[in-house]
Formats: sequence, C-alpha cells, structure tokens
Amino acid sequence: MAHILVLNGPNLNLLGTRETELYGTRSFDDYLVELRSTFSGHTIDLVQSNIEGELINALQGAIGNYSGVVLNAGGFSHTSVAIRDTIAWLSLPVVEVHISNIHAREEFRERSITGAKCVGVITGFGMDGYRLAIDHLLTRGVK
Repeated sequence: MAHILVLNGPNLNLLGTRETELYGTRSFDDYLVELRSTFSGHTIDLVQSNIEGELINALQGAIGNYSGVVLNAGGFSHTSVAIRDTIAWLSLPVVEVHISNIHAREEFRERSITGAKCVGVITGFGMDGYRLAIDHLLTRGVK
C-alpha cells in the first residue's frame, strides 16, 4: 500500500470559485473524495498552504512518511528556488501537476523551475492530472 502526499500551493484552496474558466467549478475537497475512492487500496493525504515555507516543511516532512508526492505548487512553480532545492534534495519521487496548460497561458507561467527537479510534469489535464500523477507513482512501484 502506497502513502501519497498531495501538496497544493497558493490559491488552490479556492478551486471551484477561482477562475472557473481555467480551473472548473469543482472544489479540490470534492475531487479528493474521488481520488481516494479510485485508489482505495492506498492512503492519500492532502496538505494545502498559501505559504512557501509551509510547502517546504511538508516536503521535508514527507521523508519516512510518504512513498511519493504529487505537487501543485501553483505560482511558486515559476518562482521558488527554495522549493526546487527541496525537491532536488528529496529522496522521494515528486510529480508536478498543473490543472491548466501552463504553456498556453502568460509567458511567465510557461517555465516551471520546480518541475525540472521532478520525475515528471503533468499540465493541462484539469484535475485529472492528479490521478495521472498517482498512477505514475504507483507504476514506478512506490510503496
């Protein structure tokens, strides 16, 4: 049984009400119920924070507690060298997820500095990207 950490960054607590044309009308809490049902043989925990340091603390705390991490660092994906450095240090696989297609948005969003240190980046598949990321982690054999 795998123990997966889903780590959501700034403003992802507003899913369902924020820029619904990009992110849809479903809250992440509602989607999490579906994720847990889909992967019922595994444990999926959620941490969401709008604070960069709390995301770093959660990544550091994942060692020994989780098999892998699904990370949507939101806007920090494009700006946070500190989160990138933590991922580089982490001995767990991290898959980065973006709900919208970052390559079809503003120029500053097209580059993810955190994604370069992840085992993969999934972008533009809506919330289904989280399922795809967990599928990938399980395919890699995380336990």
